[in-house]
Amino acid sequence: MKLLTITVPCYNSQSYMRKCLDSLIVGGEDVEIIIVNDGSKDDTGKIADEYAKKYPTIVKVVHQENGGHGEGINQGIKNATGKYFKVVDSDDWLDESFSEVLAELKKCDEQGGVDLFITNYIYTHDDPKKDRFADFSRTLPEKRIFTWEETKFFDLRQYFTIHNSTFRTQVVKDSGLVCPKHCFYEDNYYVYTPLAYVEKMYYVNVNLYHYYIGREGQSMARNTLAKRYLQQMKVSTLIFKEHDLGEIEKTNKKMYKYMMHEQRIMFSAVICAARLNVSLTKSKQGETDLKNMWADLKAHDAKYYRRLKYSYLLLELIPTPVGRYLAIFFYDLAGRIMQLN
Repeated sequence: MKLLTITVPCYNSQSYMRKCLDSLIVGGEDVEIIIVNDGSKDDTGKIADEYAKKYPTIVKVVHQENGGHGEGINQGIKNATGKYFKVVDSDDWLDESFSEVLAELKKCDEQGGVDLFITNYIYTHDDPKKDRFADFSRTLPEKRIFTWEETKFFDLRQYFTIHNSTFRTQVVKDSGLVCPKHCFYEDNYYVYTPLAYVEKMYYVNVNLYHYYIGREGQSMARNTLAKRYLQQMKVSTLIFKEHDLGEIEKTNKKMYKYMMHEQRIMFSAVICAARLNVSLTKSKQGETDLKNMWADLKAHDAKYYRRLKYSYLLLELIPTPVGRYLAIFFYDLAGRIMQLN
């Protein structure tokens, strides 16, 4: 059995996928790479087949009709045979420290393994001076197995993403995760859903994943975020409804606190996106959609709806147009700090 399965969803990725795949191949026989060609119209499928021919014991290719990034993840999960599972986007890549991290993952597995293996990532720009790092060095114990009880305070910059998360494959499968097709921001759902099944974790303070910022049309770009706010709203609503938070709070308070933390971050982004849309389009549909979203969450679970809305989602509590202005201001401020735009 392979130690690690890495799934690479690809759509029209011919211009940059080689850099990604070359960074993964260095893992050698410990790694299974599943390239999912998501109905590409360019040479993505041809390049994928080329790598499978060159590295037949490492690379597998799945060709499918276009189903979106989420369906690429679904196919990766379905075909994964490695003990651990990671997603790497085709325009991103892993650092030269990958071999070091693999050795640490192997060491961790020899101690019984974990449900979630965590590393750092880098917001990587064409100008290296703009690079920013996301890590958990003040929040998680390093290089040893730990539980939720040993975690410290997560600040607004610290949350689990596809970039820093590697799950035990069986945990992902046991969670019943199926990402929505043709939907952006589904990677948030992919990370959140298995969390309720995570008991043991392991953190390595290494900047492994390079999250490339700069490609036109990326999901966090200002205009793109505003245009796709309904998809972000859809995913965040799925996240809210995914688990019984009351049961989780009873059995594991630290897990519950983290999951609420992640929800607050997701819904803060939804509020910013909807109000960016209102500002750019001069239509108030975004405000109407926010009201409908809150009504839906309240109908599903009034108790945790109140905890979510009236915690630190202050942007939602400040009346429009002041709230709209502040939502845009804080999004732009975060973008400048992390150089997202």
